[in-house]
Amino acid sequence: MKEQDLAALRFQAAARDLEHIVRHIAARYVVQGVPLTWRLLHAIEAEALADLGFASRHEPDVLDLFKRPEDMTYPETDDPATFGRSNALPAAFAFAVAAYEDAQLEQPRDAIRRQGSVQRPSSGQR
Repeated sequence: MKEQDLAALRFQAAARDLEHIVRHIAARYVVQGVPLTWRLLHAIEAEALADLGFASRHEPDVLDLFKRPEDMTYPETDDPATFGRSNALPAAFAFAVAAYEDAQLEQPRDAIRRQGSVQRPSSGQR
């Protein structure tokens, strides 16, 4: 296998790992009903990139690929995080946004499941 192929595999493995970590962190906030703000995005990114397991499983040069460049700045406010049509997001931001979007899609499904499990009175009961 070529060195370039190995590097791509290492990057993919690290990206999957980071996505898992970010989704786990974001899930804590989703279940609490905390909205996704710029400040929260920064906090999720910082926690994920500081994860000791993540750092120990991947080489430093691969980890550096997930650090946001210094010139890629975003607000650090409590305003809702919105990106419009931009798709140039740091990996941790993108994974957190995806986790929140997935949770929003799940809410209607969960409500339907709960409705289906509610016992309806039989025709003789009122």
